[in-house]
This record gives sequence, structure tokens and C-alpha cells, in this order.
Amino acid sequence: MLRPCRLLLWQVALSSFYHAVTASLCLGGTDIFASVRENSPMGQFISNLTITGEPGASTVRLCLTGDNADWFYLEGRTIRLNTSVSRVLDREVQGSVLIAELTCYEDDVIQSQYRILVEIVNENDNRPNFVEETIHPFTISELTAVDTVVFTVKAVDADGDMISYIIDQSSRDAWFFRIDLPNSGNIVLNKPLDYETRTRLQVVIWAEENTVDKFNTSAVLTVNVEDGDDQYPHFLPCTPVSPGVPVCMNPTYTANITHKQQNTVLTFSPGPIRAEDGDKGINAPLSYSILSGGDQGRFVINNMTGEIQLTRPVNSQRLTRNFTLSVMVCQVDDRLKYSVASVLIRVLSENMFPPTFNRTVFKGFIIQSSSPASIVSTYGNQVLQVQVSDRDFSDGLNPHIQYSLQPPSGLYQVTQGGVLIARTDQLQAFDRHILQVVARDEESGDEVSASVDIEVLQRGQTVPRGAFTEQQLFGDVDGRLAGGIAAMIMLLFLSSVLFLLLRTMRRRQRHRDADEHAAVDLGKHPNVASCSRPVFSMEESLYNSRAFRHEYESSSQSESFHGRQGVYTRRHSLLPPPSSSSNIIISDPGGRSRLHSDLFAVVEKAECRPETAETLRLSDVREGLATGASAGVRDDDITAVNTETLRRDDDVKANQSDET
Repeated sequence: MLRPCRLLLWQVALSSFYHAVTASLCLGGTDIFASVRENSPMGQFISNLTITGEPGASTVRLCLTGDNADWFYLEGRTIRLNTSVSRVLDREVQGSVLIAELTCYEDDVIQSQYRILVEIVNENDNRPNFVEETIHPFTISELTAVDTVVFTVKAVDADGDMISYIIDQSSRDAWFFRIDLPNSGNIVLNKPLDYETRTRLQVVIWAEENTVDKFNTSAVLTVNVEDGDDQYPHFLPCTPVSPGVPVCMNPTYTANITHKQQNTVLTFSPGPIRAEDGDKGINAPLSYSILSGGDQGRFVINNMTGEIQLTRPVNSQRLTRNFTLSVMVCQVDDRLKYSVASVLIRVLSENMFPPTFNRTVFKGFIIQSSSPASIVSTYGNQVLQVQVSDRDFSDGLNPHIQYSLQPPSGLYQVTQGGVLIARTDQLQAFDRHILQVVARDEESGDEVSASVDIEVLQRGQTVPRGAFTEQQLFGDVDGRLAGGIAAMIMLLFLSSVLFLLLRTMRRRQRHRDADEHAAVDLGKHPNVASCSRPVFSMEESLYNSRAFRHEYESSSQSESFHGRQGVYTRRHSLLPPPSSSSNIIISDPGGRSRLHSDLFAVVEKAECRPETAETLRLSDVREGLATGASAGVRDDDITAVNTETLRRDDDVKANQSDET
């Protein structure tokens, strides 16, 4: 019995000793407190272990547990940081401390546990950022007092650094604001606001860390200015007192009426009569009234629109021909905000005739040059003056006419005298411009227009003298080319005329040569042979001696020759040398004989005009007959002359028929 008990005690003792030796391997450890900087690399050393056993060489096993255990790993008795490129230790994300537990196992039995506390040391790796709600557009009234905090901005830094705020003075509207306390973010109004001048402001604000790194960021703040009721109404059109000053000078409205007008709404220049609130953002309703000059209700005004109406006609005996009214406009909700304008109404005589141009289209010329301005001229290089005439004036000149170009031109201007001025340096040769000149009677309102056709001539080209000159025909062609064309046309014309003249002379020469040859063959003078019809007709040749004697006697008594008028040609110039058979012997009462062969009667054809033949007029015939009568020529002798004449006439006819 004793021996088994002893054995049992030895077993218990050995087991206790074994467990004591084994347990000492997990002993000796302590809780771990360490620190590591954020953004540290992979494998950064954290701490060493102080347990007795060697992990992995015996039955001792170590294990990391806890929420942040994945940020660590064991390397023997060393704890290291577990990070990667995509997994960076960031204090602003993970917090300031990493917490984990180290558990020691022996034969899979927990023997001891230790805490691991690792502080993440902050690094200045973040810039400050503005809080979005503090940099939204702001709206403030233009009536806000100076030195008032108008808004507050705020920026935060993830690293917890202190922030200072600065206004960028290079921004456009920086002078409107200031910051009194740099760390507060309060923006103070530095200058008064004016909605009529600026309706929106922009300013750049910087947020900067109070660190060595001086990380900073910026934001653009938009400030909308709200209109306040601080302006008075003014009449339109508005003429500023000086550039950049939103204060208007009220215009003077003018209108013209006649003695017969009544119950009509007047038209003003400038017009219509209208005003607006100086506070455009508010645009308060306005009311119009006549303060003075209404002439006991002759002129009334519409309180809402400002239209002035003439209620009754003007007395023609009135000495003063003008009316001057004072018109006031004020805000309906605040009548102390008002403005006053003058209205001038002129009483005119009735306009009987409208102004008229003397033509509908004017012609103008301008020569291209480098001069900045030149006057437009017309034909003959005269100054082109586009003027109207008004029959209401004795001299036709209406002093109230105003000239203008419609639409306005950037190249031309018209003076009040109707003279056109061109910007010559901007014109191109051979250009053509059509302008519309409008003449307006400022009193009656009548308007009339005319067109001006302007041609741009090249340098050195002369202005045409008239509408149908050569320069006008060739206005778009070089002058030298036009002269060459004209000379060529003239040369062709002269050549044609010379050719026709030579041809005509040649034909006449051929006909004359043919007639001369025929005359030589017939033994006659060419002037006689050239006649195509007989020298005497049968009716003219067959007069009897009595008729001839009757004519002879009548001519000798009345010294006139009746019958067909002809040409008497000397015989020796027409016929061959006289023979005995062709001579006519006439005896006078004294017994003397006389050879009468000097005269031979020839009747000239209408187309035959002998120029070389020696001709005798009817006076020569009368002389010959008178001589014959005085010499005692008998009727028988005259009959013989007629017979000889008829015979020779028959010979001429026969020769002409043979020629044909």
C-alpha cells in the first residue's frame, strides 16, 4: 500500500515541476507603450518583447489581437508597423493612438496577455480648408454703415494648427473691406457701398497656418450689394454731371404748336417726358404734376405717364409766343424725393410747305488719298452741297433744318450745311457708295430724304465735268485706256471715210475714161458723148420755122427767151473740123455772105454737168439771134439750121445705140 502511494506522490511532484518550468517561458513580459510618426514606412520599429520563451522554438506561441492589431506584425521578439503604398498611417484618419493586445500561449493554453498602446505622432501634412458655409455669396445693403462686421469666414486645419486670415490687396474690390483681428475671420466694411455704381463685389481671402511651413489656402468671396432707397428720381435722358458721378442734369423738353391745335397730346424733343427712380433696384412708382406755367388749364399732364395735352387753342393775338412749364416728378411713397424739369412750348405759324430736295439722287466724287478727311465734290470738281428748299421762307432756306445720314456711316459725315465729308484714307479706288441723307425740320417735324451716289476715283484721275462726258462713260476705266480706245475708233472711222472717197473717185475716173473713148470714136466732145439720152427730144426738134421765127421775134422784142432752157456750146469745141457740107451760108440784104458756124444748140441732160466745155447761156443765144436778125437772116436759113441740127442729133442717137 505504501509503495503505490509513493509512486503517486512522485508523479504529482514531477508534473508540478514540469508546469513550473514551462510557465516561466511566457513570464517576464510587460505592457508595451510606444510612439510612431504618421506616414511612417512599412516595417517601422515599434517595440521589443521581454518574455522568457523564444516564440516558435518551443511550445510558446504569440498572437496579436485587438482593433488596430492589423497595423502591427511580429518579427521574432520585435513588433513592427504594418503599412503599404495604398495604406498609409494617417493620424487625421486613424486617430492619435493605436491599441492592440499581445497574447502568449503554451500548448495552446493562454498563459499571459499584454496591452500595446502606440501613439501616432502628428506631422504637418495638411493645408487649411475653408468651411463651405462661410464662403457662400453674401448679400448686404448699400445702406450698411462703415466699420460694421458684414460677414465671417472660417477655415480649419486637420493638423490642428492655428489659422490667420488675410485679404488679398491685389483683388479688385479689396479696398471695400478689412480684417481687424487676423485670427477671428471677421470681415469689416471699410468703404460705403453704392448700388448705382457697383452691384457686385469680389474679394480674395487667404487662410494661413501659424507654423513654420505656412501652409495656406484661398477663397473668392462674392458680395451682392442690395439697393437701398437713397436716390432721387430723375428725368430722361440722363446727362451725368461729370463722368463716373451718378447724378443727372435734367433736360429741357421742347414742343411746337400752332394756333389751330387743340385737344392733342404734344410731342416733345427729347421725348417723351419720362422719369425713373434713381434706385434702379427698387424702381419706386412715380407721380407727375405741373408746378407752374399751365396757363389756367390750357396744358394738363397725365399723373402716371407724364403726357402733356393741349386742351384749347392759343389766342393769335397773344404777345408771348412761348410757354414755359415746370414739371415735377416725385416718388409716390416718399414725396420728399422729387425732381423738376423745364418744358418749353413754342407757338409757330402754320407750316404750309414741307422741305424738298431739288433732285432725288445726287452724284458725288471723291479722289482716293492718304488725307484723313476730304470734301465730296460733284461734276466740274464743285463742292457737293445737299440742301433742301422750303417755300415757307422767302429765300428758301429753313434755319431749322438738320441733316443726318440714315443709317449712320463710318466713312461719311454730313454737316448742317449739307456738305459731305469723307474719311479718304479708308476708301478704295473704284468703290461706290450709296448714302441716304435725311433733312428734318426741327420745328414742324417734317422729314425728306435723298440719295447720294458717290464714286471713289483713283489718284490723279480728274472729276468729270458733266454727266455725259467721256470721263463719265469711262468712269470705271483708266483714263489712258479710254483715250486709246477713242483714238482707235477715230482712226477706224477716218480709214473708212478715206477708203470710200478713193473708191468713189476711182469709179468716176473709170466712167470718165469710158466716155472719152466713146467721144473719140464718135468724133464728139466727151461732155456731149457722156449724156445717155439724146441731146434733143423729138418734140423739141420738130418745131417748124414759124415757131422758131415766132420765138426769135419775141426774144428780140421782149429781150427774153421762152421755151426749154438749155446750154449753147460753141460748135468748134464739140464737132470735128467743119466741112463745106456742114457750114451754113447766110446772105445779108447787102449781098454779103456770112458763115454762121459758131453756135450749136445743145440741151444738157440733168445728170451731165460738163466742166471743161465752153458754154453759152441763153443771153448768148439771144445775142446770136439778135445778130442774125440784124444781119437779115431769112426764114429759109433758120430752117436749114434746124434741119442740120436734127440730122446731127440722129447721128448721135445711132452712135449711142451702137455703143450699147
